[in-house]
Parts: sequence; structure tokens; C-alpha cells
Amino acid sequence: MKYIRLLSRLIVGMVFIFSGFVKAVDPLGSAYKFADYFTAFKLGFLEFLALPMGIFLSAFELILGLTLILGYRRKTIFQVLMWFMSFFTLLTFILALFNPVTDCGCFGDAIILTNWQTFFKNVVLMVFVLILYFGRNNAYDSGPVLREWMVVGILFVSASLFSFWNYRHLPMIDFRPYDVGTVIMEEMEIPNGMPVDEYMTTLIYRDKETGKTSSFTMEDYPKDTLQWEFVDSESKLVKRGYEPPIHDFAIMDPYGSDLVDEILSDGEYSLIMISNKLDDADKDALIHAGEWSQLEIFASDFSFYAVTAATSAEAESISTELDLGYPFLAGDEIMLKTIVRSNPGFMLVKNGIILGKWAYRDFPLLEQLDPHWSELIGNASAPLDEEAQLLMDAGAYEEFSFDMVEFDHFIPELLLNEGARKQENGVSLAFILALIMVLLLTGYISPVRV
Repeated sequence: MKYIRLLSRLIVGMVFIFSGFVKAVDPLGSAYKFADYFTAFKLGFLEFLALPMGIFLSAFELILGLTLILGYRRKTIFQVLMWFMSFFTLLTFILALFNPVTDCGCFGDAIILTNWQTFFKNVVLMVFVLILYFGRNNAYDSGPVLREWMVVGILFVSASLFSFWNYRHLPMIDFRPYDVGTVIMEEMEIPNGMPVDEYMTTLIYRDKETGKTSSFTMEDYPKDTLQWEFVDSESKLVKRGYEPPIHDFAIMDPYGSDLVDEILSDGEYSLIMISNKLDDADKDALIHAGEWSQLEIFASDFSFYAVTAATSAEAESISTELDLGYPFLAGDEIMLKTIVRSNPGFMLVKNGIILGKWAYRDFPLLEQLDPHWSELIGNASAPLDEEAQLLMDAGAYEEFSFDMVEFDHFIPELLLNEGARKQENGVSLAFILALIMVLLLTGYISPVRV
């Protein structure tokens, strides 16, 4: 029986570690999911708790999984595990019945489960949890109490800080369809042979003699137009087909035209600044983006787009308040949240390929790439002196040309900095894992006990 309990600990522990980790690398995604639940259950006043819950719940799951595998404080941990799983199994059953939010978010964006799939997953896990819970009196705690709780506390704080770091920057591992290197157009296509949505169409006709309406299918609708008069039709989705990973990518200009094809077919560089909620965006980042927008004056291979889910009136108000000097395009809020977990965030695209993504905290100022650009932009945006204005009024020249640089020359440095940051993140994570292994080997963390 002890080996069954060991197997149960390992299975439940690994599931919790995986679940906690994939949410810890994307705490803002978990916060969005909590906000959706609060809205669905008419608890919008609790939305301020969404981000703290996204950070600390992921850390709790991660550490609960680790303590299960390490065998710390078994009686206590088994009881906590039982309470935790009982609550969430009941909750997922309610969610499966009423389906207020289609995706539970229990594995972040790494594995998408329906509410019923999540409930049955919890039912299976409960089998192993019950084995541990009812066998808790046979479990023993042989390690020093203070040391084990100190290690648990340190690991919990470390996991919370790791999650908070991912919130401050971008997820260390991006499980969403807009990862760097993605060919957007390919992710929007439906492969040949994949099933499509199936609908059931109901036709409603009125009997001209009696005035009563009746419903018919596409196969048995009345052909006698003298007796029957068509009234309406209704279509209902009966079977969902294949949905491509990217299915809602749309960027609209003020006139209602979609610019996606133009951006994805552009062989030059397109820098897209994304703000899902413009009134919550970092104001300094919006102002600094103004210089990047003016880079179009000097670089013939560069375009700048600012996209937001805010209304045109809100965008105009904030642009006027901050004197931004660049227009905003419109995009769906959920799409913008999915593309980048930062407000604002930046995405660099060329030939429809995502070359890089940055949180505003990590995106460089223009002068950091070339100090002369800020000076050039300042000179170009300055009012013309009297002599130049007279020459322009006299028709001596009509316009200035500032195509003096190629943005392509600065791409290696821009992407190298981003690559170096990701490499540092990977090294840091590897260091933490190595430290845990060293502690295991030296006895500061007790090895797995049966």
C-alpha cells in the first residue's frame, strides 16, 4: 500500500507542479481568467483581487506539488490537499453545468480544457487524493519541523517572485499562438480536410389560410407557395469544426478597413504598439513611443502602428492629453490581451513573421539604438525658420525627404538585446533548479521518502 501512496503523491505532485508553473509564467493570463469569473458570477467588485490571486494561487499550486513529492509534513499537506481538491472539484462541476466561462484556465494556455474535461480531470485526481487522505494516519514526518516549513516558505516566496517577474515583463515561456517566430498567416489558415462548423437551419413558414407559423428543415420545407409564406430562418451551431490557433486577428483603421493583409504582406518592418486598455497604459511608454512613430520619417523600411481596444473618443482624448502625435487603430480587446501581456506592449513583424515582442519596461528608447535619431526627429518636427518657410511658400521646394537610414541596420542590435534578456532568464531559472538539486544532495532538503 505504501507504494500506491507513493505513486499517488508523485502523480498528484507532478500535476500540481505543471499546473502551477504554466500559470506562474503567465500570471496576467490567470488574472484575466479570474476577472472573467468575477464578471460571470456578478462579483465585479472583486476584480482588484484577480492579479494577486493569479500570482499567489500559481505559487501555492507549485509549492503544494513540490511538498507532495518531497514528502514534507504529510499529514498536514494531505489535509490541505483534500480541502483544496474538494473545493475545486465542486467548483468545476458547477462551471461545467452552467458554463459561464468556456475555458477554465487550470493549465493556462499550455493545455486548453473545457469545463467538463476539467471536472473529469479533477475526479480522476480525487481518487489519488483520497488514497493519500485516508492513509494520512499511516504517514510519518521524520524531518525537522522548523527546517521543512522554512524551506516551504522560501520556495513559496521564490515562486511568487518568479510569477511577479513574469508579470512585470513577458512570460518566460509563451504558450499563446503569437509566440516569436510565428508565421501569422499560416496560423490563420484551416488545413485541408479539417472539419468545419456544422449548423442546423430551421425555416419558418406561415400558413396563409390559418395564419399559424410552423418550423421546417431544409429537407422538408413546403414547396406550395400558394398556401405557405416564408417568414424567417434560424441557424444553430450543432458541431464546432476546426478553429485555427489565430482566428481573430484584425486591425481596423478609422474608416473600418482591415489592415491585416497590408501588414502581413509588408516585406519591411512593422512595429505594432498594443494597448488593450488605453486609460490603464503606462503614460511614459505611450509618450516615448512617439519617437518610434516618427522614425517613419527617416526609415523607408519601417512602419509604426498603434492599436487599442479603446473607443475612438477615448483614444482621441488621451492622445490630446499626452500630445502623442500618432493615430490609434482599433483591435479586439481579447485579441490584444492574447498577443502581448503588457500595457502597452510591442511586437515587431516582417513578412507576417513575428520577430520580437517586448513589454514596455524592456523596450528600448529610440536614442538607445542611435542617439542621433532623437536629434534628427527633433529637427524634423521643429517649425521651419522664416527663410525656409518663404522658400516653401514660393514653391522652391515642396517637401523634405528624410529617408536617410535603414532600420534593417539596427535590427541585429534590437533583437540581440532581446535574445540576451531571454538567455539571462533561462540561466536564472537553470540556476534556481540547480540550487534545489544541490540542496537535495547536501541534505538541506530531505530526499523523497516513501
